[in-house]
Amino acid sequence: MAELTLDVARTILDAALAKAGALKLKPLVIAILDARGALKLTAAQDGTSLMRAEIATGKAFGALAMGMGSRALFQRAQEQAYFVDAVNALAQGRLVPVPGGVLIKDGDRLLGAVGVSGDTSDNDEACAIAGIEAAGLQANPG
Repeated sequence: MAELTLDVARTILDAALAKAGALKLKPLVIAILDARGALKLTAAQDGTSLMRAEIATGKAFGALAMGMGSRALFQRAQEQAYFVDAVNALAQGRLVPVPGGVLIKDGDRLLGAVGVSGDTSDNDEACAIAGIEAAGLQANPG
């Protein structure tokens, strides 16, 4: 696959929402960015809180910006807080370094990232992974 298409993004979104339903999670927002960091697709379930879209996008953006899933970025923030704070300042505060931002890979090729927000970070991440895998791609949560 050369790029993340809208049809593939819809498959990821639908499968991530299905996983959330199966787990009976709180309402989620799912943001899908392409490899350039451009928003490909976003959706908010009914009942999400106000900042969830920005948080989901920040998780995906941070993963893309740093080339690692946001779980690894979270670990790095714990070990090198000053570095992650400095990078976040350079990114104008757009990184959200907690689990739930997952890189979308097709073999060695980076296609984009999924960010999920609304439940626990672990559950958000599980939904992102389920969506990516349902599209026949590889998830890299970090």
